[in-house]
This record gives sequence, structure tokens and C-alpha cells, in this order.
Amino acid sequence: MRRWCVTASVYTAIFLAAIALTGCGGSASSTQSTQVTPANGGSSGSIPSGATIIDNVEDTPNWLTCGACGNDGAVGSIAVNSFTPGISSPSEDGRATQFSIAASTPYTNTYWYQQQTPIRNQIGFLMYEFDLYIPAGSENAPQAVEFECQQILGGWVYNFSWQAIYTLNVWRIFNYGAKQWESANIPFQHFSPGTWHHIVAEYHNDLASHSVFHDALTVDGVRYPLNIRHDAFFSGSNDQFTNAIQLDSNLHPDPYSVVVDKMRIAYK
Repeated sequence: MRRWCVTASVYTAIFLAAIALTGCGGSASSTQSTQVTPANGGSSGSIPSGATIIDNVEDTPNWLTCGACGNDGAVGSIAVNSFTPGISSPSEDGRATQFSIAASTPYTNTYWYQQQTPIRNQIGFLMYEFDLYIPAGSENAPQAVEFECQQILGGWVYNFSWQAIYTLNVWRIFNYGAKQWESANIPFQHFSPGTWHHIVAEYHNDLASHSVFHDALTVDGVRYPLNIRHDAFFSGSNDQFTNAIQLDSNLHPDPYSVVVDKMRIAYK
């Protein structure tokens, strides 16, 4: 509902030099789930030979945020927020990062992002993978949890975003052209607290047709193959490559935290 993605056009105009936000979805196709055996040290997608891999992305202190950019229209109240890297518990490898939000106004959100080395060619394979932990007491607090990778090349924004929407119990992708979230026809079961959940998103793009493709989503070992395409968006921005996570507050709004570990980006 209140998404960084809904804010994309406004935020692009304001932060052209920093990052053009959020997801574009496309026409959803029916999906079938597949039980898979994790490979590549926990990945559900097979990383091709020669791919660039960025491991433990969450551990860096270089997470940025942008005020109200996560809100609907990129306006309104700025939620109190924080991120804490290097926490030892809960963690899987001794270092994890906690993201927290404590909004005073309903449906205000916080978007954190990192700038990576720009990818200056077509992406034939892109994987965004991480483990997510919801502390006990926070399991019913989110309005949504969102994440994305994004490439800007030649002024075109190729956005790869996902939203786990708690109020509708479905996974959604943002349609950048229509400025709206669209169902991926994947049911979302609320993350159970006090345990780690493994998420893997797979994508690619096509520069000739300015197309973005969501290829698959894997949640806790269940892989949903997809064939969802949407149009890229021309912003005129400089070349960039970013990854992000966003927490959305609900009606009340309830404060909550999530912990992220073993975050990995792989592309070729």
C-alpha cells in the first residue's frame, strides 16, 4: 500500500544524483511452486560461472536513507528509524544488521539503500538473496516488508522490487509505468517470529526493449518460477546500481524491527 515504489516518480525527480527508487511490476502470470535444494552455500538459484558476487552486503555501515522518500508521494512524516550493523545475536555468522522503525504517523515508512559499482551492461542474471529474522513481538507489526535491486543505465531505470504485503497476504511487484503494486500470484504467509527465513529473488533485463523480468522468487526453499515482464522507466539519471530494503508501518502504527544476515548480490 504505502510503498517506496509509489513514490518512485517523485523521488527520482528529487534524487536524480542519488538513486531512482522502487519497483516496477508487470502483468502477473500464474505461478507454480517448486521445492528446491539450496545450492551455492544456501542459494536457491544457480549462480552462473563468472558472475560477480557481493557477499555479506548487510554488514557494511554504508546504508543510506532519504527522509520521507519511502512514503506515498515521498511526502509526509519521517518515521523514527535506525539500522545497527554488526549485531551478534540474533545472527547466523556472528554479524547481522538490525533495521528498526518507530513511526508516529500511520503508514509512514523507511527506505534504506546502498550504492554499488554501476553495472554498465545488460544483466543476464541477477540474484538478491538474504536471510530475514522477525523478533518475537514484531510478527504482526509490519504493513509490508520490501526489498529491491535497481540498475540505471543510459538514463533508463531497471527496477527489481518485491513487497510482502501483510494486509493482503500476497507477494507483489511494482508496476513503474502504472505507479501501482500488482500481485505476482504468490501467497504470502506472515514470517514466523524467532526464526530465520531465506529469500532469493532472481531477475534479468533486456536493454533493446527496455524490459525488466522477474524470473523467480524463493521463500524458505520453495521456488516460484515466474515470467513477469514490465517496462523500464526513463529518468535521465546517471548510471547506478543499488540494493535496498524498506519497512512499512501499519495503521496503529506499531514499532518493529527485522534482522538481516547473509545478504548477497550476484550478477552477470
